[in-house]
Amino acid sequence: MHHPRDLLSTIFGFPGFRPGQEEIVQAVLDGRDTLAIMPTGGGKSLCFQLPALCLPGVTIVICPLIALMRDQVRALKAAGVEAGALTSGNTEAETEEVFEGLDQGRIRLLYMAPERLASPGTLPMLRRVGVQRIAVDEAHCVSQWGHDFRPDYLRIGDLKRALNVPLAAFTATADEETQAEIVTRLFEGREPATFLRGFDRPNIHLAFQVKDNPRKQILDFAGARKGQSGIVYAATRAKTEVMAQALREAGHAACHYHGGMDAEDRRQVEIRFQREDGLIVVATVAFGMGIDKPDIRWVAHADLPKSIEGYYQEIGRAGRDGAAAETFTLYGPDDIRLRRSQIDEGIAPADRKAADHGRLNALLGLAEATGCRRQLLLGYFGEASGNCGNCDLCERPADVFDATDAVRKALSAILRTGEWFGAGHLIDILTGNATDKVKERGHDGLPTFGVGRELSKPAWGAVFRQMMGRDLIRPDGERHGALRMTEAARPVLRGEQPVTLRRDSIARATPGPVVKTQVSDEDAPLLSALKAKRRALAEQQGVPAYVVFPDRTLIEMAERRPANLDQMAGITGVGAKKLESYGADFLGVITGEMAAKAHPARMKLAGREAGSLYDRLAELQLRLLRGADGIGKPMSLSPAQLRRIAEARPTSLSDLDRIADLGAAKIERFGAAILEAVAESA
Repeated sequence: MHHPRDLLSTIFGFPGFRPGQEEIVQAVLDGRDTLAIMPTGGGKSLCFQLPALCLPGVTIVICPLIALMRDQVRALKAAGVEAGALTSGNTEAETEEVFEGLDQGRIRLLYMAPERLASPGTLPMLRRVGVQRIAVDEAHCVSQWGHDFRPDYLRIGDLKRALNVPLAAFTATADEETQAEIVTRLFEGREPATFLRGFDRPNIHLAFQVKDNPRKQILDFAGARKGQSGIVYAATRAKTEVMAQALREAGHAACHYHGGMDAEDRRQVEIRFQREDGLIVVATVAFGMGIDKPDIRWVAHADLPKSIEGYYQEIGRAGRDGAAAETFTLYGPDDIRLRRSQIDEGIAPADRKAADHGRLNALLGLAEATGCRRQLLLGYFGEASGNCGNCDLCERPADVFDATDAVRKALSAILRTGEWFGAGHLIDILTGNATDKVKERGHDGLPTFGVGRELSKPAWGAVFRQMMGRDLIRPDGERHGALRMTEAARPVLRGEQPVTLRRDSIARATPGPVVKTQVSDEDAPLLSALKAKRRALAEQQGVPAYVVFPDRTLIEMAERRPANLDQMAGITGVGAKKLESYGADFLGVITGEMAAKAHPARMKLAGREAGSLYDRLAELQLRLLRGADGIGKPMSLSPAQLRRIAEARPTSLSDLDRIADLGAAKIERFGAAILEAVAESA
């Protein structure tokens, strides 16, 4: 058996494990059933790939997304590991190749879509190839509670029983109900070794804003981050298309993605997003499950997500490389009404609807928060934390006021009008605005008429929105969205419970701080040269850029500037196979081509003996720039002169003068040293 730490460095090029990985790898190596809940970007794929390479036999990996399986297989092959995938997207030739690799015992990791489990030939085939372990990626897909239930995942428990092998399940988000369901369905209720690797992603900045002019808000946010890869999530298919068009008109590279698109068009978008730097995808939530692009710098929600799990999953696609990333979520009263009615009009049983309202309440609580957002978000997943300093409310505390009185007036207006009206009409009553509708209904005669003149119309709008967000009032689907009071509001109405609300933030809404660049100014030009080289190599091979190297590897190259292949091998992410495939190319960008950028003369000598002589002469003239004693007048030789000397290899001073036309002063300073260098390199 190979030692995991050795393979970690030789194959994956990592100097050590990330927090939490090693104990999970050990549990899998020990053959224990394992459940690991780790944040997106925490390196979960390594936790099943590494044991698969250390142990004999085949590990099957069940994964819900074709794109993700293809990417992982590609990345493994690029690191020199034999892996294969059986998916409905395979060509016959690809499938044939996978079976051949399995029969010859070459393939150690076999990726498979859950749909395959339904086919009768699957089990005998897995027995024949000697499957020793099962890994399940995105394990929350077994849960009816989760946001991405896949019925085929329910067959995995049977497969485990039939093969009688250990199973390791991985997911990035699982509240308690989801965890319990994973244990029941995959492990038949027998408690696996469970690892909960905190949910916190400290590099992600959290921010919410009330909708004011949503399109402009999104365009401003994207505009301040031009050239960075981002995702905008929108609630409807039509909106993705309109928003992508608006972004293109504003000068961004942007495209849309939704479930109604042709499969080939969707694939094209996925491929573009993986390969292009700085593309923005405007998408419905159909996009991104398993988008394994490490350098997404921001995620914006043009509409409120469905639940707090959905929100956590979607923002979790940003900053998987660990570098700073940002999120920005817009919401308004319409979103709240839409999400409530989606739950009420669904076909789920009553207890399920109540739980879904509870999940939505948690998300609205996050949107309408008055303190640190991260504290609330992590609290939902059962994790305690202090103020994070990396959310909009830690940077600019909320402006709050005691709204007990205002809320009681609003509830009173709702009850006195029989819970038959929406916020607009109720605000007219509270502010004493005698519209035709108010007069027709005789509502100008109510005791509540005009009692709320101390707040403006927009301020009352904010009060009603926050009351919906706190679930004190709910739109009633059967009464065309009229607001009715919930049980939670009774103690407030009776004066037993105070309410603190925020003064609305629309007036002072500005997009948050822009993420700092990834490297310091002096390293930035080199980083873009390295990215250009990566793009060229990726296009040549038809793979996503990060399969060549992820951003953080290029950033480390730009900062550490390895001078030779030995130093290059010490860069994180450069394993033996990648050093052989790409080492020289990237080293060229950092060292050789730096001189070449100055002049094509050196390029023409690349790979020839004259090339190394040119380099020696270039060094020598730098050393003698101010003469041997370092106090003379500065003199230098041009790249063209250096090239002529390196090619002709003069053996006397008169030869040298004839070839390079140096003139007496330069002959005197450089002549003897040049002839000596030529003689030594013979």
